[in-house]
Amino acid sequence: MNQVKTSSTEILEYSSDSENKDDSQNVLVTDSESSHKYYMDFGSDGRQVKETPINLMVKSTENILYTPQKQTKFPRTPENSAKKQLLRGGLAERLNGLQNRERSAISLWRHQCVSYQKTLSGSRSGILTVKILELHEECTIQVAMCEQLGGPQTDGPSQGEAPGPGLKVLFTKETAHYLRGHPQDVIHIYPPWQKLIIPSGSCPVILNTYFCQKIVAKEDSKTTHEVHGWNTPLPRRNITLAQMFRFNCLTNNSPESQVISSSNLATMRTDWTHRHEEAKQHFLSQVSLTDSLLDTVESQGAATWSGVRVPVVVQRVYSLPCRCQPGGTSAASLISDPPKVRVCLLVQDAYGMFSEVHLEGTIFKDRQLEGRSCTLAGMKVLQKATRGRTAGLFSLIDTLWPPLMPLKAPGHSQACEEVKTHLPLPSFCYILTAHPNLGQIDVIEDPISKLYQPPIPRSLREILQTDDLGTRCSFYARVIYQRPLLNSLLLLEQREIWLMVTDATLQAQDENNSGFPKTLPICVTSSCVLGQEVLEMLTEAAPHCFFFRDALRDQGRIVCVERTALLLPKPILGVDSVACSCELAGPVKLDELDSVTQVNSICSIQGTVVGVDESTAFSWPTCDLCGNERLEQSPEDRGAFSCAACCRVVTCPLLKRHLQVFLDCPSRPQCTVRVKLMQSSISSLLRFADCEDGSYEVERVIGKKVGLLNCFVQSITTHPTSCIGLEEIELLSEERAS
Repeated sequence: MNQVKTSSTEILEYSSDSENKDDSQNVLVTDSESSHKYYMDFGSDGRQVKETPINLMVKSTENILYTPQKQTKFPRTPENSAKKQLLRGGLAERLNGLQNRERSAISLWRHQCVSYQKTLSGSRSGILTVKILELHEECTIQVAMCEQLGGPQTDGPSQGEAPGPGLKVLFTKETAHYLRGHPQDVIHIYPPWQKLIIPSGSCPVILNTYFCQKIVAKEDSKTTHEVHGWNTPLPRRNITLAQMFRFNCLTNNSPESQVISSSNLATMRTDWTHRHEEAKQHFLSQVSLTDSLLDTVESQGAATWSGVRVPVVVQRVYSLPCRCQPGGTSAASLISDPPKVRVCLLVQDAYGMFSEVHLEGTIFKDRQLEGRSCTLAGMKVLQKATRGRTAGLFSLIDTLWPPLMPLKAPGHSQACEEVKTHLPLPSFCYILTAHPNLGQIDVIEDPISKLYQPPIPRSLREILQTDDLGTRCSFYARVIYQRPLLNSLLLLEQREIWLMVTDATLQAQDENNSGFPKTLPICVTSSCVLGQEVLEMLTEAAPHCFFFRDALRDQGRIVCVERTALLLPKPILGVDSVACSCELAGPVKLDELDSVTQVNSICSIQGTVVGVDESTAFSWPTCDLCGNERLEQSPEDRGAFSCAACCRVVTCPLLKRHLQVFLDCPSRPQCTVRVKLMQSSISSLLRFADCEDGSYEVERVIGKKVGLLNCFVQSITTHPTSCIGLEEIELLSEERAS
């Protein structure tokens, strides 16, 4: 393009009648069909694309922007002065036409997006697939740091390989409003997009992203929609694009920038894994340290935290069940794919603000994080939790409030002593998640933080003496009975479990002191995640001592719910070693059945047999060698029994019986007590009632006294009559386990 000597840089408009004159060579070609737009010089083969040197562009700016003046000047009249109209053939009119054509083309493409995708279903060359990692806004342009999943030069990362290369994708304000993108969304960018590779840049930049579509929106839940509102402003960066992309290193002697179109990507080959690592390091570089979680959440919004680290104290580490488990799974699928859990951290900053951090996988499972000071980076908000929606979380937060040391006040760099008193309970907190690629939790190698509040174990008697319902408590206790007994399937598919526990303070009571029970039922709900070591110990038929951390007192019972942990007795970090209260001096004593006995508890009972439930009485043979209760009877062998487990004929099978009796108990004289007896009690009772033909007479059983039996309370009804259903049990003991 020839340069025109002129002394003026004023942009003037001209009519179309001057286009055919001799000075047409001075007119800047702005037609969208031209291959010389944007000052780019395409090579003869159509593959090499280079920018015009910057110094030449600067020198020719005046000449390029100059427009030949009109020979005839139109007089200024009130009509054309009141409303400016674009002159026909002028630069302003032609630019306006180009903008209208651009908007029309984009609107038409979006309208025909479905049919366009069908056309490209056979050959999808040139389509760039990216996943958004982080979003922010610069100069009304939405800048997205993305990971390339597919497209030219990559087929997408396969399993076990490094993630795709890092890219910076620029979206206009209109395109960003159309996409409504959020982190973790997958975007398809259709040609003609362009890639800008800047020398010494952190990662390539994708331009011309007018034709794009959101394919996968990972976060679609209601809770996420509340956080990721469409009108939520993105964090703004008060830096220029030149600083962001390091344009200051481009000089006249520097290598020229390379712009690669989607139609000629075959000439460029780079190490994508290396570029991805560079992009990650650039994302985490120049990180500022702020000590406020609330300020960070307000400034970063719903996007992944960028350029900021927050020091916090880890108050608790626990596991929560994943909500994505499919229903109706079989035992075979449970064995091959056990239920998944996620590790969570309850953290607190210097201002007293709490947050729950969800970590994917078990990378931090074996690390000692509780009580340590850490820095959080690369987080994003999942949900804003309030007391009304997450009461369980705030019942745990309340046990950590008020703090043990003064907190910082807004506007003060140091902790204020007056902030320690008269502190209201926290009313909200944020649930965060660590980004899989950018999330970092770095432990500060310092002693235990002074802000850390360890769980203080208390005796069961102390807990029962308080009326703090809806609060958390921690204690040592010995499990003496559990229902149901865990088997191999329940190791994988946990359901509600009842644990009967006691400690030395409950067992050491006087016989006349009936104010507290000698045992307590603890309900372990399915939301309480049990560790593998605890599950293995519960499968053994022996008593074990556990540390119940942060159990919930609910409606007069102690319940293990979400964020409750069952641990093996170990020294607690930050707590002086104390004698474990679950060590008992003698055999376990149970409370006798009375009016305050509750369902799903255990008690002792004695009384006189007043009736036998003959409708439910039956017997069945078992193997005398292995105890198999499913014997097969063959008519060919004159009705002899055979055991499939032992692969032999059972000549002398053992007979087991099912018998329920009604007792008259002095402790509950106005109540009908039904007891399902164990085999030993049935044999002891029926030895007085057997006949010569092998049958039994009920009359010989009536009036017999039944000794002190340990029973599990199955049911208690008061209408139409008062009735209690019991089942005789055997407490866990070391002899039974051996």
